[in-house]
Amino acid sequence: MTALIIDGKQIAQKLRAEWKLRADRLNAAGIAPGLAVVMVGDNAASKIYVRNKIRACREVGIRSEEHLLGGDSSQETVLGLIDRLNADAGIHGILVQLPLPAQLAPPIVIERISPDKDVDGLHSRNLGSLVSGHPRLLPCTPAGIMKMLKSTGLDLHGKEAVVVGRSNIVGKPVALLLLQAGATVTMCHSHTRDLAHHTRRADVLVCAIGKPHAIGGEMIKPGAAVIDVGINRLSDGKLVGDVDFGAARERAGWITPVPGGVGPMTIAMLLGNAILSAERYAAELGIKLDA
Repeated sequence: MTALIIDGKQIAQKLRAEWKLRADRLNAAGIAPGLAVVMVGDNAASKIYVRNKIRACREVGIRSEEHLLGGDSSQETVLGLIDRLNADAGIHGILVQLPLPAQLAPPIVIERISPDKDVDGLHSRNLGSLVSGHPRLLPCTPAGIMKMLKSTGLDLHGKEAVVVGRSNIVGKPVALLLLQAGATVTMCHSHTRDLAHHTRRADVLVCAIGKPHAIGGEMIKPGAAVIDVGINRLSDGKLVGDVDFGAARERAGWITPVPGGVGPMTIAMLLGNAILSAERYAAELGIKLDA
C-alpha cells in the first residue's frame, strides 16, 4: 500500500479562492477586511511567517498592517498596542506572532485580544466556545486539519482517532473537533505509556510534538489517515515532520507531507477567520452582503 498524499497547498488554494470572493463582497459593501499582525523581537523564523501571512492577505483582498516592536518591549507596551487595535473599527483580526520574548507572558497577551478579533482562535473565550460545541473562531491549525481530513472522504463517525501532543494550539483543540465529528479520541503525550500501542489502532493519527521522526512506520495502522503537524529542521537543513514519511507512506492510506501539508492550511484558515470576523462586523452594522 502506498498512501495518497493530502496536498495542503492544493486545498489551501481552493479555500483562498473562496475567501477572495467573500473579501470582494465585503470590499464592495464598504467594509475592507483588516488584519493587524504584531511581532515583537527579531526572530528569523517569525519574520518569514509574518511575510508569508502578509503576502497571503494581499492575494485574497485583506488589508494588512504590520506592527513591529523591539525585542526589549515591555508587556505594558504590547498590551497598549493591542488595546488600540481592539478599538480600531478598521481592524477585524489581530494576530500576535509567537514565540514572544522571555519578558512577555503569552497567555496575558493573548487574553488581551478581543475574542471577536482573535483570528488565531486561542483566547479562552473562543477555546471555551469550542469546548461547549458552539465555536466562533477556531484555532487555525486544527481547523485546517479538519478540512484536510474532509478532503479524503473519510467518515469520522465511530473512527478511532489518536492525537499525539496536548498543546492548546493544536492537540487539545483538534481532539475536540474530532470528538465533535463523531470520532472516539485518545490523547497521548510525554507521559503516555507504550505510545505505539495507541498509534497502531488509530484510523486517524494526528502528530504534533515537534520531534523529528518520532512516529515510525511500524507505529502506523494500515490504511490510516496520518496528519503530521511537526516541522523540524535537521542538522543538514532538511525539513522533516514528526512522522517518518517514507516508512509511514508504505502503510498509511493518506498522509500529509512536510513541508506542503499542514502549513499552508494554517495560513488559509487564518485568512478565513479574518474574513469571518469582518462579515460579523458588517452584520452588526446591518450591512447585507451580496451573495
